[in-house]
Amino acid sequence: MDSTPMVSSLLNKLANYTNLTQGVREHEEAENEDGVRRVTVTVPQMGTFIGVYLPCMQNILGVILFLRLTWIVGTAGILGSFAIVSMCCICTLLTAISMSAIATNGVVPAGGSYYMISRSLGPEFGGAVGLCFYLGTTFAGSLYILGTIEILLTYIIPTATLFEEGAAMPNNMRVYGTCCLVLMALVVFVGVKYVNKLALVFLACVILSIMATYAGVIKTLIEPPEFKICLLGNRTLKNEKFETCAKTKVVKNITVTTDLWPLFCDSEYPNATCKEYFISNNLTEIQAIPGLLSGVIKDNLWGNYGPAGTLIEKESQPSAPVKETTTDISPYVFNDITTFFTLLVGIYFPSVTGIMAGSNRSGDLRDAQRSIPIGTIMAILTTSFILNCLYVCGCSRFGYSVKKNPVIGILAWPSPWVIVIGSFFSCCGAGLQSLTGAPRLLQAIARDGIIPFLQVFGHGKSNGEPTWALLLTVGICEIGILIASLDAVAPILSMFFLMCYLFVNLACAVQTLLRTPNWRPRFKFYHWTLSFLGMSLCLSLMFICSWYYALVAMVIAGCIYKYIEYRGAEKEWGDGIRGLSLNAARYALIRLEEVQLHTKNWRPQLLVLCKLDSDLAVKHPRLLSFTTQLKAGKGLTIVCSVLVGTYMTRGNDAKTGEQNLKAVMAAERTKGFCHVVVSSNLRDGFSLLIQSAGLGGMKHNAVLMAWPAGWKQARDSSARRNFIETVRETTAAHQALLVAKNIDRFPDNHERLKNGFIDVWWIVHDGGLLMLLPFLLSQHKVWRKCKMRIFTVAQMDDNSIQMKKDLQMFLYHLRLDAEVEVVEMHDSDISAFTYEKTLMMEQRSQMLKQMQLSRTEREREAQLIHDRNTASHSATNDKAAGATPDRVHMTWTKDKLVSERNRQREGMAVKDIQSNVRRMHTAVKLNEAVAKKSHDSQLVLLNMPGPPKNKKGDENYMEFLEVLMEGLDRVLLVRGGGREVITIYS
Repeated sequence: MDSTPMVSSLLNKLANYTNLTQGVREHEEAENEDGVRRVTVTVPQMGTFIGVYLPCMQNILGVILFLRLTWIVGTAGILGSFAIVSMCCICTLLTAISMSAIATNGVVPAGGSYYMISRSLGPEFGGAVGLCFYLGTTFAGSLYILGTIEILLTYIIPTATLFEEGAAMPNNMRVYGTCCLVLMALVVFVGVKYVNKLALVFLACVILSIMATYAGVIKTLIEPPEFKICLLGNRTLKNEKFETCAKTKVVKNITVTTDLWPLFCDSEYPNATCKEYFISNNLTEIQAIPGLLSGVIKDNLWGNYGPAGTLIEKESQPSAPVKETTTDISPYVFNDITTFFTLLVGIYFPSVTGIMAGSNRSGDLRDAQRSIPIGTIMAILTTSFILNCLYVCGCSRFGYSVKKNPVIGILAWPSPWVIVIGSFFSCCGAGLQSLTGAPRLLQAIARDGIIPFLQVFGHGKSNGEPTWALLLTVGICEIGILIASLDAVAPILSMFFLMCYLFVNLACAVQTLLRTPNWRPRFKFYHWTLSFLGMSLCLSLMFICSWYYALVAMVIAGCIYKYIEYRGAEKEWGDGIRGLSLNAARYALIRLEEVQLHTKNWRPQLLVLCKLDSDLAVKHPRLLSFTTQLKAGKGLTIVCSVLVGTYMTRGNDAKTGEQNLKAVMAAERTKGFCHVVVSSNLRDGFSLLIQSAGLGGMKHNAVLMAWPAGWKQARDSSARRNFIETVRETTAAHQALLVAKNIDRFPDNHERLKNGFIDVWWIVHDGGLLMLLPFLLSQHKVWRKCKMRIFTVAQMDDNSIQMKKDLQMFLYHLRLDAEVEVVEMHDSDISAFTYEKTLMMEQRSQMLKQMQLSRTEREREAQLIHDRNTASHSATNDKAAGATPDRVHMTWTKDKLVSERNRQREGMAVKDIQSNVRRMHTAVKLNEAVAKKSHDSQLVLLNMPGPPKNKKGDENYMEFLEVLMEGLDRVLLVRGGGREVITIYS
């Protein structure tokens, strides 16, 4: 710690000692006695001893030490107490090591623990843990106030009770506790300068009490204290209503009964009827504090737990067993609550909280990066030594007090009043400090702006005093006082502090494991395993203390986290959780690349091609609404657009376009990424996006775009060419294509379609995407009430009845609920589809026939059909590509060559005309069937045939699609990516 100072220097530092944080004193110094603002006075920078060590000592050695330690030791025994103290001290020591690493990783401004957690783990965790820390500090105020009132009514002025003792005692605690809370709140409201001036007095009380206790321990080696305990048989008696430990006494040669007699007899006369146990057993008086050499350590090695009402008995004392029918146990010392190990852990843990008192004043320290680690760890080691010595010396099973003196008080030298008065002022001071620090912590959270509904608590008086935050703190503190039990409030306090310590360890472990470049703490004596151990110990202690309080604390923190995530202000603090997300994303992407995606795991990962108008606004916002509705599969979404030009000239436009896309995505609740590229023309830009968007396993597998409604008005424009080239490129890239017609008429995310149908026209089997899309849409609340209908086209020579049964069975195995209808059409009416998709038509028929097989046969045939179709499809393509015309062996002249070419051109023209007529006939006939069956449907899904290989037929292809969709309100054209996306197998 600090180098040895001169006496005058040490006295000067002690005179300026304060247990308040930097922000509290700044408020005090902002006003003088007349209330006129003046220049802030610079407070001398504190060193390790004054700034960290003493505040931590003062906060750790408090109410639990003076009021409950001896009872805990007497109940749990020395070994059990050693386990309790060791767990709690190890937990705080590991937390202090993690906290030291965080505190020395750069400059920590005023704000202390909340600042460290929020800046290390981000605003969501920071806000959640910050509020838990605030609640813990507030309930600590309740704990200290209840301790103050217990000392006052039990040891100082026992006659001041307003209600009768016993069951009415909690009411005394509530009344006096509320009065004390109001008085302390007024002191804090008037000015913390008074709290600051009393800080040295409160510290002196703690130090003197500890010194008096140690002096008493040393004295017991020479002469045990003259305090006696009265036993009836082996049962301990309360020494409150009698002075003489005897049944009778002789007064003027006359035997009379003592004050003890009426407690067990129906009158004070010797011939009264008394309880059998009182008659059968003798009274014995033993030393309350027998001393270290008396064997008391051996007698108290093991615990003595029991339910409420269990009598405290000395096992080595003889006792005559009797059968008693009475349930009156008031003369005896008994367990007022049910005791068990985990309860004692929860009650004791507040005794070791306070390790952050040094880090909370980081702005006041001369060298925070040196003082916080040394001062905090030394304070923990010192207090751990003190506590371990005291529980060995002060073990007692005789209740909280002996003859209206605290058990630890009768151990003190020269008088028990040293402990009584010292603990009283210590609890008063700790309560004032909690009521001073908690509102400022809440004010810091409110001023960060991460929790909108707390912003009102960021305001205060003109000098910055948090008036509104103080009122809320007093209200929450009153809840703890109304509980009126120090033993019941202590576990609540433990939960919130343990959660705070848990996240300090988590922050250190995350930063260490991620090897963040900015993670360079000066404190080198840490390791991620220690932080992880500390985090695990904190979590374990939470459930050891009270599993239901632990769950409540976690639910509170979880609700605050989700609230900040969805409604809170966006803050970027360079937190470690973002680094953890990046590492996890990198690992997941690499893992996705290692294995090929299975059909069961297929989900639509959409590349949405949006258009921006001249003002860089999104042209079709409903396209993003439809994207959100399709995201029941929780896949990837990339929203992109293209600007014509060069990036040097339109770079700012690209950024503006991205901002507009993000705004529409936020409005439509579309989760994903957006990107605007600049290219020399739209075609090249969209081609680039189709090829290169995404990363690794997070690459899109489907493209969503709007139907180019204006392609007719500008025949020479690029709209038609861009659309058809997009179709060709997605086919070549084995990506699915979804084209939405009349996208502006699609429902947005706020609409609810109350009824209607989603119709699927399954003409060819194109990977099963037509089946999957309606299911995904039905998972969204917009389409949830729409029913699915599937129409399939049968040729005249097909068995329509059997085909319907097969399709119903197919849907049953796909776990899809849909109505099925088979529409019979002539071969010529679907010739365009059969001409383009003969193999896929055959595959569809074979899949339906497969449903008639047994389960074993289906499993054997499924892969066989797929392989056969794939092989035949490849063979056909190879044959078409490698086919050569029949060679004619003749001698060619120039005239013959020209005439032959003209004849072939005429033949090709006739064939093209015939093909176009056949296609248009198909479109008209199929449109008639669709319009007749699906005129009232909310959405129609159609197979989208591919464009012709000859680019001269592009316009006819667009006309074909236009006629196919004519008269339909909402249409989604679907073209598969060449792979199965849905399976009947689990």
